[in-house]
Amino acid sequence: MKSSVVILLTVLLFGCTSAPKGITPVEDFQLSRYLGTWYEIARQNHSFEKGLSQVSATYTLQEDGGVAVLNRGYSEEEQAWKEADGRAYFVESANIGHLKVSFFGPFYGAYVIFELDKQDYQYAMVSGPNRKFFWLLSRTPQMPKEVIDELLAKAAALGFPVDELIIVDQSKKTSM
Repeated sequence: MKSSVVILLTVLLFGCTSAPKGITPVEDFQLSRYLGTWYEIARQNHSFEKGLSQVSATYTLQEDGGVAVLNRGYSEEEQAWKEADGRAYFVESANIGHLKVSFFGPFYGAYVIFELDKQDYQYAMVSGPNRKFFWLLSRTPQMPKEVIDELLAKAAALGFPVDELIIVDQSKKTSM
């Protein structure tokens, strides 16, 4: 019984950091180029982002080599900015775009960068531990439609339910 509890706790604490089957994290990843602010272009609908527009994520290097994460978005319903602070660490090595991220104490989830503009780091596609978690990120609040369409076609080919995605409204200019 005791070993079953240990196994269950191990799965709960560490089991959600794996990449989904068939999703390969980018290699030759350079964290220094990835740091900074990214804007959500598209995402799957989840309660923790429900109703948010103007969503961004800002990544900064921590002293321990990890990454501080600040997610923020505007809630039209509450007429207020919502923020979530987290931290992320590499799962394998620093040159593979596979991190584990936590916003809730010791509980980590997968952050798998599986598509990345290697030339300029201008866009990225990110998965969680399964295909129910997907984000299309950009360095700018808007992306050309043809680039979005091309990237979402790649995501669809990998089994992500792109027909269920929310296109994030980045057009408003709400003061921070």
